[in-house]
Amino acid sequence: MKGIDLVIESGEFIALMGPSGSGKSTLMNIVGCLDRPTAGRFILLDQDISQTSDDELARVRREELGFIFQTFNLIGRISVLKNVEVPMMLSGVARVERKARAIKLLESLDIAHRINFSPVNISGGERQRVAIARALANDPKIIIADEPTGNLDLKNSDEVMSILTKLNKDGRTIIMVTHNPEITENCSRVIRLRDGRIMENA
Repeated sequence: MKGIDLVIESGEFIALMGPSGSGKSTLMNIVGCLDRPTAGRFILLDQDISQTSDDELARVRREELGFIFQTFNLIGRISVLKNVEVPMMLSGVARVERKARAIKLLESLDIAHRINFSPVNISGGERQRVAIARALANDPKIIIADEPTGNLDLKNSDEVMSILTKLNKDGRTIIMVTHNPEITENCSRVIRLRDGRIMENA
């Protein structure tokens, strides 16, 4: 990254775009608290991440951020329900509460009928709904979505974008990496990167 000066306000829906090697992944890793910047400062929810301990960074990732991936990153050997429970288990939520919360999330995303299935036995669109439910498990303020429609057909892509748009309207900040300009129409801003620099921010 080179000279990045970027402010994302609470409640925005941001699309990050750019060719391979443009810096999207590096920027997302910093925003997602997976990496620290080697220079400059990164302030997230009033915390200077550059000065934050590893334990606090783990808490921020677990409780303040929700992650959605192109490849879903679900655990195939456990059920849909248990996948959604995992972030809550890591946060120490009691078993009865996390099960009830997971069921409610799956119902809200119209995927509760697959609750006892393994992720390997459901469709790509259904897997992404489960992944969204998992991202919402700890009620995060910010959703980081890395190519959330990249492995989906048009119908499922539209459904996933409708879900993300609703989450944004409900007050969550969405930061999404995409190569597809057609899915950015509901974004409040599109940021285009090239060679580690912001080329467009509008």
